[in-house]
Amino acid sequence: MTDEELHGPLLNQQGSRASLNTPVLVIDLDALTRNIAAMAQFAAQKGLKLRPHAKTHKSADIARLQIEAGALGVCCAKIGEAEAMAENGVLQGLHITSPVVSPPAIARLIALNARTEGLMCVVDNPANVQALGAAVRAAGGKPLSVIIDIDPGIRRTGVGSPEAAVAVLEAIRAEAGLTYAGVQCYCGSQQHIEGYDARLEAMQGRAAFVRAVIAALTLAGGAPQIVTGGGTGTHRIDPTLDLFTELQVGSYVFMDAQYLACDLTGDGEPVPFETALMIDARVVSANTPGLVTLDAGFKAFATDAEAPLVLSGAPEGAKYRFMGDEHGALLLPDGGILPLSHVVTLGAPHCDPTVNLYDTYHVVQGDTLRALWPVAARGRSR
Repeated sequence: MTDEELHGPLLNQQGSRASLNTPVLVIDLDALTRNIAAMAQFAAQKGLKLRPHAKTHKSADIARLQIEAGALGVCCAKIGEAEAMAENGVLQGLHITSPVVSPPAIARLIALNARTEGLMCVVDNPANVQALGAAVRAAGGKPLSVIIDIDPGIRRTGVGSPEAAVAVLEAIRAEAGLTYAGVQCYCGSQQHIEGYDARLEAMQGRAAFVRAVIAALTLAGGAPQIVTGGGTGTHRIDPTLDLFTELQVGSYVFMDAQYLACDLTGDGEPVPFETALMIDARVVSANTPGLVTLDAGFKAFATDAEAPLVLSGAPEGAKYRFMGDEHGALLLPDGGILPLSHVVTLGAPHCDPTVNLYDTYHVVQGDTLRALWPVAARGRSR
């Protein structure tokens, strides 16, 4: 059965969250709404635009809420995510943050550009620029806006020097079907540095390199109108760099364990965003004092981070441990026990890949199921 078939009849029934089939991906609607509003207000106060990263939530419903709160559009990691957004009604301000290189993917990009407004994609190599330009010419369609990607220091994608950036700019200028829109530098590895001062120092170092690239582009007549980047972990730092025009924040909507471990503010203030994403699981076996088995294992959570945090439904001090594909152990203090079918709520260790394991968000207010939102871009990584 689909989630809609299983849970559609529970919508708006008081207490219906307790009847959800587990493990289940849950959104606290009120916390999500407050998170979206808080980041929108922060960006507006700092004079920055928002283009939140949809790779976090992969949801057109959440993207629409972000755009309604003032976002320009959303970022997408791959062409498939952008297509999923467009197929579900998000047709403006899409930005693809990874290079689109293969001929089939470029053909899809040109088709997506024809049916959306303000689509952008990154480039970091003159050969890719030439391939995009040739595809636009062959299609005879509208120009495609491109952003020069700058390597943030991990050598994954992006130009690695000012000279390389200028070479890409010259290649763009040679293609009548391409429009140079600006630069991108997303410093992903810096987002999770737990200490604020260390994160600030790391970002200041990267900002110096980005400024050197921008200076070279400007000298070549290519001063960027858009400088896009930043993130949830550095959102308090990014405005102080006097560099970005827009922020690609993503995880703030959910606040997973990785970001909760970081000092996001540097001034002793509490984390400015709430945990809005969680997984409800059930006790399916309880035969050992101090240990019960939950129906949520490796298939229910991302496994590239620490074990899930226990949010509610268990005594203080309870800890989760993976126990296989389908199961997890909940270790209870003082030899405690929980009854069969008891619901325990767990946090997402890393929200993006956890979300990708599910088809549907179960949107709740308190103990009541309010909506079922599809994870529209689930698996759309190509």
